[in-house]
Amino acid sequence: MTSSFLSKRLDPVLIIALAQLFGTSLWFSANSAGNDLMQSLQLTPTGIGWLTSAVQAGFVLGTLVVALSGIADRWRASTIFVASAIAGALFNVLFAWFADGLSSALILRFLVGLSLAGIYPIGMKLVVSWAPERTGAALAQLLAMLVLGTALPHGLREVGADLPWQWIITASSVLALFAALLIHLLGDGPYANGRFSAPTKTQGKPLGVLDAFRIRGFRAAAVGYFGHMWELYAFWTLVPLLLARSRLVDSYPMLSISLMSFAIIAMGAIGCLLGGSLSKRVGSARVALSALACSGICALIFALGWRDLPTLVLAILLLIWGASVSADSPQFSSMSAQACPPQLVGTALAIQNSIGFAITMVSIAAAMALFERVGIDAVWLLVPGPVLGLAGYMYIMRR
Repeated sequence: MTSSFLSKRLDPVLIIALAQLFGTSLWFSANSAGNDLMQSLQLTPTGIGWLTSAVQAGFVLGTLVVALSGIADRWRASTIFVASAIAGALFNVLFAWFADGLSSALILRFLVGLSLAGIYPIGMKLVVSWAPERTGAALAQLLAMLVLGTALPHGLREVGADLPWQWIITASSVLALFAALLIHLLGDGPYANGRFSAPTKTQGKPLGVLDAFRIRGFRAAAVGYFGHMWELYAFWTLVPLLLARSRLVDSYPMLSISLMSFAIIAMGAIGCLLGGSLSKRVGSARVALSALACSGICALIFALGWRDLPTLVLAILLLIWGASVSADSPQFSSMSAQACPPQLVGTALAIQNSIGFAITMVSIAAAMALFERVGIDAVWLLVPGPVLGLAGYMYIMRR
């Protein structure tokens, strides 16, 4: 059964994308208040990294449960999304107002991440259920909103610079509740699979996680995605710190770190939308691999030249890096979804996300620890992600 309240008036993909924007604002809500949190909870930059990793850990566990249980292909995606957005909003508010130390903060951020597992991959499942004929472009629109949702807390911090940090984080919870309302009114699409019953069987055997990895196209796209994920969230976590340590702050004193962070991360939304448009002409694979190569080149140039390049060049480089580092994500997800049989899409995307975000936990922790020791040179740690992702994809597809 599908909803007609919104779907007959607005593009369902647009509605899901807006819900994704508001729901994923929970993700980096703590990072937007990094300086305040370090003072309030007596944290170091490594502590902020642990808070980010706690969200990733919760997300990994949540997506792993979704993948192994098959609930993404048996339960209504809209129901999972709504419940998860409400839970995430609650845990985020509890973090803002009741966390009194690193331990309680880590637990609550972990629970926010657990809730996000029912927002991000389930949002992709909803897109496929409404617009299977334009998966690449639709997922690009969805991921663009996820990127904006990631950048949004920095924007809220800039707008509410004089407000206590707790209110900025609470604003993300309000947005998440609005996301739940949108998806509740929309419902599931007409192409939702399995009709929320037992998993579909093929040749007498239920399809599961291992079946997805037996498909060469899915396996190649997943490996490319994993390389992309090594770089992506570590880069987003490092952006405010890179700005604070670089010459950009002194060169552009009229721009705050929050505003510059928002601009760099939000450029990823433009990258996603541009990549989605290009995918209609040249295909998702070319867009994904080109974006992955571009972000890797940006990381290499920044690592080599951050001391000597003019500040304007550094600023432009960071904006290009911000655009390209996100543009491949929806295309890899589209490739994975299209490579799998319809009844396996939800499970396949969930396990891909679970492994990908487990990788981000390692890269974030390593990057933050390295940053405390060597400063901006920590960006060298991001370079292997795109290199290995590209090499792995090409190797698998040529076998």
